[in-house]
Amino acid sequence: MVAMSEATCPVNWETWEPGMRATLMFIRVGDEVLLIEKQRGIGAGKVNGPGGKIDPGETPLECAIRETQEELCVTATGVRKMGELFFAMSDMPDIHCHVYMADGYEGTPTATPEAIPLWTKVSDLPFERMWDDDRYWLGEMLDGETFCGKFVFDEETILWREVNFGVTW
Repeated sequence: MVAMSEATCPVNWETWEPGMRATLMFIRVGDEVLLIEKQRGIGAGKVNGPGGKIDPGETPLECAIRETQEELCVTATGVRKMGELFFAMSDMPDIHCHVYMADGYEGTPTATPEAIPLWTKVSDLPFERMWDDDRYWLGEMLDGETFCGKFVFDEETILWREVNFGVTW
């Protein structure tokens, strides 16, 4: 399945290069997902999954696990890659983001200077407090769909989007 904008894409994705490589992790346990209220950095004030910039020499999976440990004091378990996101941004570096989902964790979710843990029902995701692109892929991903999403943003407004589901990683 493909969800696509009617508009013509203003970005040549074949030559596009990200300014930042990053990760997101979503820990789903039963009918809930562990999100964060981001306290600082890119996305401060928004609800998202834990994640961040991939360090030199680090794999995307290593980054996703490290960022979850740093932001929530837990170690994700049963982790699998679910998707990739490509963001062409007008007001910050372009981002290539690897997205993971875990079915468990070790430790106790704890607030840190970077994030406050927020358990949320999968059926009641707070899209009004999240990045606008999340509404086009997050629910499907939490239901087990793999995906690849490309988004063009003007500040916080989506100008163009394409999301393909059923992608093999």
